[in-house]
Amino acid sequence: MSKISQKYLITIVGPTAIGKTALSIKLAQHFNSEIVSADSRQFFKEMEIGTAVPSKEELNAAKHHFIQHKSIKEPFNVGDFERDAISKIEELHHTNPVVVMVGGSGLYVKAVTEGLDYFPEVDSKIRTSLNLQFKTEGISPLQEQLKTLDPTAYNSIAIDNPKRVIRALEICIGTKKPYSSFLTNSEKIRPFKSIKIGLNADRSMIYDRINQRVDIMIENGLLEEAKALVPHKDLNALNTVGYKELFAHFEGDTTLDFAISEIKKNTRRFAKRQLTWFRKDDTISWFDFETDIDEIIHHINSKMQ
Repeated sequence: MSKISQKYLITIVGPTAIGKTALSIKLAQHFNSEIVSADSRQFFKEMEIGTAVPSKEELNAAKHHFIQHKSIKEPFNVGDFERDAISKIEELHHTNPVVVMVGGSGLYVKAVTEGLDYFPEVDSKIRTSLNLQFKTEGISPLQEQLKTLDPTAYNSIAIDNPKRVIRALEICIGTKKPYSSFLTNSEKIRPFKSIKIGLNADRSMIYDRINQRVDIMIENGLLEEAKALVPHKDLNALNTVGYKELFAHFEGDTTLDFAISEIKKNTRRFAKRQLTWFRKDDTISWFDFETDIDEIIHHINSKMQ
């Protein structure tokens, strides 16, 4: 590799189970670089099997950052990640002009590559009240409330995601202004150039890979991992696919077979949402998940000219 003067962040995105980790390791090895994880589910040390944390072999193949570095009991949001990840990337750029970032959490990727919009602080009691309403009445009343208070946000955010709906509502209620009025759509200046690579496959292939991954998680002990986390099931970090379905099973609400089928179904839905998010970004260059690594490296090198 010839000497590179500009600093670059190569970001690998795509739906869950598509092979992002394997590609990121090959690229980190090629560029003699390190990996920043932007997978918000893999930050927590208590959640290993259900979040498909890279294996010990994968972690040894290239140095990773932001993998299981927090406890589920520690608050760590996207703003915290933006700050810490930018700091780590700048540190890594002191010794290597190329850093690799990988993850399927679209908002966390956006936070690092483009920056987040500023939202004022609001009374935490508002969120507590909205969370209680969601728990007792479901998401529909919250969606209707958002539709009334901020139709723009209602039509633009992931409306089936309770966290996103509650976040938008708390801003509307706490500031008496629409959530969408705080969205500036202006990118922050970053001290590096972003090169984004997306991995994709036919939907049937993605779904097959997801179903296989869930079966492997069950074989590897996901039930035992989830059972140990039952005392903490109300924590925000555990309100996620792979755990909440098993919590319902442990409480006697469902059979184990049904819980596993729900994990597969909800993971497939999650993958669909990931693709919807990433397809809105026209700076991503898409490749089939089986594309030869040399072709992807050639593309990246052409972006570095």
